Amino acid sequence: MNVYFHTFGCRANQYDTDRVRQAFADQGATEVADPTAADLAVINSCTVTHGSEAKLRQLVRRVARAGQTETLVMGCAAALDGGAIAALPGVRAVVANADPARVLRAAGLGTHLPGQPRAFAQRSRGLLKIQDGCDEHCTFCATTLARGANRSRPVAELVVEAQALAERHAEIVLTGVHIGTYGEDVRRAACGATLGELLDALISAVPSVRFRLSSIEATEVDDTLARLLIEAPRQLAAHLHAPLQSGSNPILKRMGRHWYTAETYRARLERLAERLPVFGLGADVIAGFPGESAHDHHASVTLLHALPFTYLHVFPFSVRPDAAAARLDGQLSSGVIHERSAELRALGDAKAAAYRARRRGQRADGVVSGRQAGKIEILTEDYLSVYLGSSDWDGRSRLEVVID
Repeated sequence: MNVYFHTFGCRANQYDTDRVRQAFADQGATEVADPTAADLAVINSCTVTHGSEAKLRQLVRRVARAGQTETLVMGCAAALDGGAIAALPGVRAVVANADPARVLRAAGLGTHLPGQPRAFAQRSRGLLKIQDGCDEHCTFCATTLARGANRSRPVAELVVEAQALAERHAEIVLTGVHIGTYGEDVRRAACGATLGELLDALISAVPSVRFRLSSIEATEVDDTLARLLIEAPRQLAAHLHAPLQSGSNPILKRMGRHWYTAETYRARLERLAERLPVFGLGADVIAGFPGESAHDHHASVTLLHALPFTYLHVFPFSVRPDAAAARLDGQLSSGVIHERSAELRALGDAKAAAYRARRRGQRADGVVSGRQAGKIEILTEDYLSVYLGSSDWDGRSRLEVVID
């Protein structure tokens, strides 16, 4: 069987696709890069925004128009599907989330499960999913409904997987749905490790690689994580992606983000920034959430100006029918949402340019992250991309670079 894979969404989805890809390979399937050459297209879906689901539908229809390839849709949007995805042309099956055994059964290939990941050869940096699900209920998010409650993987299992990934990858990214709550589900019943303790164990077991945290809540960066960021820069990248969503406390309350305020978010990141000479800092921000006044928007802009962000991911508010925010009053017009999104993106672009200018000419710890147009892309510890000509690269996966 020839199989084509496509992933929408986050690194957790990318990890899930890699596990399913390995399960198909273990059953003798051949991966192809062109869906028209496939017997089956496996698409991992995302439900974060309306746009992600629209792109999913477009791809399914495009695959159906191109030939006789059937499509299997898995992932978060699949978990919430009420029949709309299943009714698209050429869809063979819709599988909630991405359990390899269920996907294989839906494809008619049995239930053989993959063993430890074989270093995800298609990915330059390794992904290690440490937990799944989320116990919070942000009103804008349907992912919690799709992914379920927080479920942490055992430390010993993660150490073994990290050791396997380290055979091919110079950097391993810890990912999940809500990684800052790692171990909380276990600690409720027994003595479980925190995220900081897990990282301590991983660094001790695999000291040769650089670990990187994916998205993590600012107030969940505990003292152990802060210490590792400051004292072990070779083992833990000096980079955080800390979702903010809004700089207005009333809007944070309407979003259901009860575990921090604009003030506690700012205090935690300012403390880290003061102690880190090099620090990549990103955030997610939602523009135009229901009820967001001009004053609330200004509060977000003010906080974003005040903190040393090096990039921003701006999301225009998108109604998710399954999420509680769809039922909130104060829905804003598309024009207002677009205008506020544009302002936040311009601010993010300006901060990114200013940070890169400050870093220009400085040395950085780089890991090869890709190749394109005859150049090698190098990712620095603070999440900057540096490009080398192929003839200037000595073949190492980790090297010192000068930021241009």
